[in-house]
Amino acid sequence: MTAPQAAIPDPSDMQPPDVHVCLVSDQAAANLLPALDPTLKPQAVVLLVSSKMQRRADDLDAVLRETGVRTSRRELPNEHDPAALEAVLLEVASDHEGRSVALNVTGGTKLMALAAQSVATAANWAVFYVDADTDEVIWLAPKAGRQRLSQQLRLRHYLRGYGFTLPEGTPRPPNERGYDELLRTLVTQAGNQALPLAQLNWIAQQAEDKRRLQVQLTEEQADSRALEALLRDFEKAGALRVEARTLTFASEVARDFVKGGWLERHVFQTLAGLKAELGVRDDALNLQVEDADAVRNELDIAFLARNRLFVIECKTGRMDSPQAPKANDALFKLAENCRRIGGLGTRGMLVSYRPLGDAERRLAKALNIAVVAATELAQLRDAIGKWVRR
Repeated sequence: MTAPQAAIPDPSDMQPPDVHVCLVSDQAAANLLPALDPTLKPQAVVLLVSSKMQRRADDLDAVLRETGVRTSRRELPNEHDPAALEAVLLEVASDHEGRSVALNVTGGTKLMALAAQSVATAANWAVFYVDADTDEVIWLAPKAGRQRLSQQLRLRHYLRGYGFTLPEGTPRPPNERGYDELLRTLVTQAGNQALPLAQLNWIAQQAEDKRRLQVQLTEEQADSRALEALLRDFEKAGALRVEARTLTFASEVARDFVKGGWLERHVFQTLAGLKAELGVRDDALNLQVEDADAVRNELDIAFLARNRLFVIECKTGRMDSPQAPKANDALFKLAENCRRIGGLGTRGMLVSYRPLGDAERRLAKALNIAVVAATELAQLRDAIGKWVRR
């Protein structure tokens, strides 16, 4: 059977193809990036879908339709049968005769890519591969070449491509300027403030559990000079007020800030100073994501750079003792969130105000989670830069 002939788009003239043919896989970004790029955005996308990738195709379909791209789907009855794959692709070629078509071979299995490229050659389709690390489309046909992608993918579309939506109404942290001086104090004194911060975290947690903004300090807490000095710092920043032995938080958001949100704010501000240098496209603090089953997760800090998702988890509690298994829990949870929410290329980092033990650091390495802890916070900017670039 001879495939119908079609016009070949020339990448050099920056004219988008009429149609993208995409091989659906777990890596949604590879199909979304060129389909949403202004110089490559097609009128329509044909999704080639195996039985295992139906939900991922649903997610891609939702994003593409939302951005004005028509979609259609071709089922692959047996992705392990080259003849069956070729038959489906020849039908696609016949349906789009006379239109400019570009095949994206980044996704799918190797066998799917080989079968698709064989038909693309016969049909005179353009063929390209997405190199997410260099932010480029590599053209394989009609002639070899590279084309820079315009960075258009945002967190909302990226995460939707993996089946996660962003619920409305996520509270934002307070933005009082007085907090900045407090953050500098806490970070520069990392290690020295560990005990009173642990006490203050516990007090804030108790208030949250009881859904209160006011709490009575115990006699021991009120007599602690270290805790008293720390409370004065938070009071000066406007996060709380202490009168006699009554501690009153300024608001629920301020209570969250005292409980550990201050570290999230510091990391987020550090990232903000690196945006241009690292090519950060989109970022969010305390980002809530919801899967298809309405299960929610919160990502302390999430951002896109180099066409992949980066997730940072921040912890202020103690995680370096045998009685505190929180480090392992936090590492496993972070690794699982990275795997589920952003695909295989997602990277995770744990930022801890308290030190981590050797066993926890070995676990982090095994899970491919970067760690910045305790006195290493002083070099947080450098650590984030190296993590993103590697």
